Amino acid sequence: MVDTKKDSFAAMFEAAAQPEAATRPKGLSLGQPCRAEVVLVSKDGAFVELLDRGPAGGKRQQAFMQREDLRSGQAEVKVGDVVDAFIIAIDSGEIRIGRTMGKPAGLEELERAHQAKVPVEGKVSGVNKGGLEVEVAGLRAFCPVSQADRGYVTDPLALVGRTLQFMVTEVRDGGKRVVLSRRAALEAEAKASADRVLADLAPGAIVRGSVTAVREFGAFVDLGGIEGLIPNAELSHDRGQKAADVLSPGDVVEVQVREIKTGVLDKRGAPQTKITLSLKALAADPWDNVEQSIPTGRVLRGTVTRLQDFGAFVRIVAGLEGLLHISELGGKIEHPSAVLKVGETIDVVVRVVDKEQRRIALVPAPEGLAVGAESTGPNLVVGAIINGKVDRIEPFGVFLQLDGTRGRQGRGLIPNVELGTPRGADTRKLFPVGMALTAKVLETGDGKLRLSLRAIKDDEERADFDGYRAKTESAAKLGTFADLLKKS
Repeated sequence: MVDTKKDSFAAMFEAAAQPEAATRPKGLSLGQPCRAEVVLVSKDGAFVELLDRGPAGGKRQQAFMQREDLRSGQAEVKVGDVVDAFIIAIDSGEIRIGRTMGKPAGLEELERAHQAKVPVEGKVSGVNKGGLEVEVAGLRAFCPVSQADRGYVTDPLALVGRTLQFMVTEVRDGGKRVVLSRRAALEAEAKASADRVLADLAPGAIVRGSVTAVREFGAFVDLGGIEGLIPNAELSHDRGQKAADVLSPGDVVEVQVREIKTGVLDKRGAPQTKITLSLKALAADPWDNVEQSIPTGRVLRGTVTRLQDFGAFVRIVAGLEGLLHISELGGKIEHPSAVLKVGETIDVVVRVVDKEQRRIALVPAPEGLAVGAESTGPNLVVGAIINGKVDRIEPFGVFLQLDGTRGRQGRGLIPNVELGTPRGADTRKLFPVGMALTAKVLETGDGKLRLSLRAIKDDEERADFDGYRAKTESAAKLGTFADLLKKS
């Protein structure tokens, strides 16, 4: 079978040797980044097709890549692999690509790398006052210490003897002055890597990365040349959790891409790409099994996580918080912080779970009930006699907290008219907070509990009257002593 790929490349290079074929390919320039697919590997290198340089007829432009550039990490490239490189030579119609210029053979290649903005290899031979001494293309070059890395270099001597990649930033005086920048080469490599990663990213994609930094607002993750941010809100289903509670630099995480914004201006006005990531999206939603996690009517133990003017939020299990309304805390308090603090452990009962609105209403657990016990609440009927203590006093009446209960469910109102006090009496003096009282249930249901002290007094007076009347009627039936003598 005829190898058409091999024949086409042989024809290309044979034609390139003819003067009439020495035409410069259109749309290509030295130093230009490119992507290429390997179509044939030989002992000297590889023949490739430029993926983004296909003419109108659909035929791709072809190029050659030297052997030293064929390794990708620890493995050699093979037919079908796609490589990222630069256009490093265009000569008589022949295109040569490479990951770098390699080790330039002389001043001409060094100048060509400078013009094309393609990295070159150089060996660090020493350190002087201002930076690194580098051997490149048989010449002595200089790399300022500020350009030796992307960050601050604490020990320049550690780089001596290493062969590194540099960008040529200046070539003057026939090669007597050559200035290099390793920082520019590293940044170009990082940008190329970021572009490759970004091309494959899309909202909803699941990717792996390494945590590079943890901040107050979230954690940064390196996705392979480009960073994304996991905001605190996307760490877990637990509200108010901080990145430092969940992650540390160096952690490898699997995250979902939530959003990609391009062209966002940074503080210096330069455009950047912002990637929002999520750990929470890959975790099970605790609301899916909320009925099993927090059954209503049972005593549960939780932790106070937040205090607001209207109440306290209590975490029952990871990702599930309920609201303990301020009206459930007893007494006349201005803020929940008067009786609770963040981090405090408290026993509660789940009263209502609204799965659709994702809301949980809590009440304080009755006194004396253990965690896991069922709390049925006070069994109140109209006419029942109950005992309690004065919880607070309002202009319209006195609130009584029933013995053995906590919160609004066991709190009833004794209206002023049911107190049984004279008009104009000082209610606060007569019924101080904490005073024990016995009252009668007048009304219950729909979260309302109406009580009466006057009804207790009325019942007592009625009982006394009924007892007196019964004695009187009994005496009337017996008659006088004279009547009894007559009968006898």
